[in-house]
Amino acid sequence: MARTAQPARFTLDPAFTVGTVDPRLFGSFVEHLGRCVYTGIFEPGHPSADETGLRTDVLELIRELGVTAVRYPGGNFVSGYKWEDSVGPVDRRPRRLDLAWHSTETNRFGLGEYIAFLRKLGPHTEPMMAVNLGTRGVAEALELQEYANHPSGTALSDLRAAHGHEDPFGIRLWCLGNEMDGPWQTGHKTAAEYGRLAAETARAMRQIDPSVELVACGSSNRSMPTFAAWEATVLAETYDLVDHISLHAYYEPADGDIDSFLASAVDMESFIENVIATCDHVGARLKSTKRINLSFDEWNVWYQSRWQEHARSADPGDWPEAPRLLEDAYSVTDAVVVGSLLIALLRHADRVTVACLAQLVNVIAPIMTEPGGPAWRQTTFFPFAHASAYGRGTVLDVRVDSPTYETRRYGETDLLHATAVRAGDGSVTVFAVNRGRTEPLPLEVALGSLGPTSLIGHTALADADPDAGNTLAGPERVTPHQVPGTRLRDGVLSAVLEPLSWNVIRLC
Repeated sequence: MARTAQPARFTLDPAFTVGTVDPRLFGSFVEHLGRCVYTGIFEPGHPSADETGLRTDVLELIRELGVTAVRYPGGNFVSGYKWEDSVGPVDRRPRRLDLAWHSTETNRFGLGEYIAFLRKLGPHTEPMMAVNLGTRGVAEALELQEYANHPSGTALSDLRAAHGHEDPFGIRLWCLGNEMDGPWQTGHKTAAEYGRLAAETARAMRQIDPSVELVACGSSNRSMPTFAAWEATVLAETYDLVDHISLHAYYEPADGDIDSFLASAVDMESFIENVIATCDHVGARLKSTKRINLSFDEWNVWYQSRWQEHARSADPGDWPEAPRLLEDAYSVTDAVVVGSLLIALLRHADRVTVACLAQLVNVIAPIMTEPGGPAWRQTTFFPFAHASAYGRGTVLDVRVDSPTYETRRYGETDLLHATAVRAGDGSVTVFAVNRGRTEPLPLEVALGSLGPTSLIGHTALADADPDAGNTLAGPERVTPHQVPGTRLRDGVLSAVLEPLSWNVIRLC
C-alpha cells in the first residue's frame, strides 16, 4: 500500500543544475515498418495530401508535437537497406523483400522524400540518417554520404541533382548501423566485429567531412547478455571517432504488474547511468579528455508480447505491403509512463543529447491515422508535446523527498517523479508524475532564490479510467485539463497531483 500521509517535497536553486537541454532530446523515429510511412506520413490521394503525397493533417500534428529530429530509415529495416533503391524516378524503383518486418518495400517513399518531409516540417527538425552496416559496409556508407551531402561536381552529387535535388541534403547526424548486437538483426555481429567496422566507417566518413556527428551502436537493451561488455569493446575501437553511443529501451507491464510499469523510469535512469559509467571508464583507460554522449534513439511504451504473438501466427509466405503492425492503442496509464520516461531523459540532459521516441505515426506512435480518413492524437502525444514546448533551457537538480510505494520489480519506489527546467527568460516549468494509482499526492516546492513569483498554470493528464484512450471513434476522449487550487506564495509552490497523473506546472 502507498504511504501518502506527508507531501512530496523538493527545493529548486539556480546554483544547482544538471545541464542545458539539447533540442534533439525531443526527436522521433520513422522506419519503413507497418504503416509508419505508407498511409502514415505519406498517402498520395488522401484528401489532405499535398503535391508530394505527404498528409498535411499529419504534418500539422507533428509540428504540434514539437519533434526536433527524425531518425530514418530504421531500425531493423536499415540492415537490409539499399539506399540506391530509394532515389531517382519512382516508377523505376525496385520492389524488395524486407526481412526485418516480413513485408514488401515498394520504395515509393525514399531518401529525397524523407528530406522533403523534414523541410515541410520546418527548419527546426533535423535529419538523423542510419547507414547499413548489417549487409553493407564502408563503401556504401561513403556513397550515401556523397550523394546526400556533397555540393556538386562528382558522379553521385551530380546524380542527386539529376534526380531533382540540386541543393545538398545537409545531413550532419549519422547512426552507424542499428542494434548490431541483436541476433534478430540481419548481419548481426560480435562486439569486436562491429567495433572494427564502425571505426573504419567513421574514419572514412570523417575524411569526407570531419564535422559529421556519429552514433555508434550500443546494446539493443539493458537485458542483453553482452550489455556493458559490448559498449566497452565497441568504444575501445571507436572512442576517438564517434560522438555518441546509442541506447534502446521499451517498457510494458509484465504479467499485469502495473505498479512496476509505472516505475519504468527507475530502470531507464539506471540504464543511462550504467552506460555513462562504461563510457567514462573506457575514456579513462584511453587517457582521453573527450566525453562520449548518449543517443537514446529508441524509447517508448511497446507491448512487445502482442507483436511476438502476431509474429508466431504470421504466414511465412505472405509479404504484404505496409501491413498493420505494432499499432498499440495507448491509455492514460501509458501516457503517465511516457511522461515519466521524458522526465528521466531530462534529468540526464548533461549526457543524453539525442533521444528519439519510437515511432512517429501509427507504429507504437503518438499519432494515428486511418487510410483515407482522419489523424488523431494518442494519449502519449500530450506529455511529449508538453516536454518539447516547455522543456527547453537548463535542467535544475531535483532531489525529491517523497512518500513511497512497493513494486515487485524495483522495490520501494518514490511516488513522485519530477524535474524542472529553467528557460532563458527565467520562467520555470516543473514536470511531475504521481505514480500512485488511487490517492492524490500533495506537492511542495521551495523556490528559494530562483526568481518566479507568479503561477502561469497547472495542467494535468489524468482520468478516472486509467485504461481510457483516444480512438478513431473517440479521438478526444482523453485530453489535458487545468488543475485548480495550485498556488505560489512566499516562495513555495503548493499543488495536489491527481492519482496516476502527468503534470506540467509553469511559473514566471
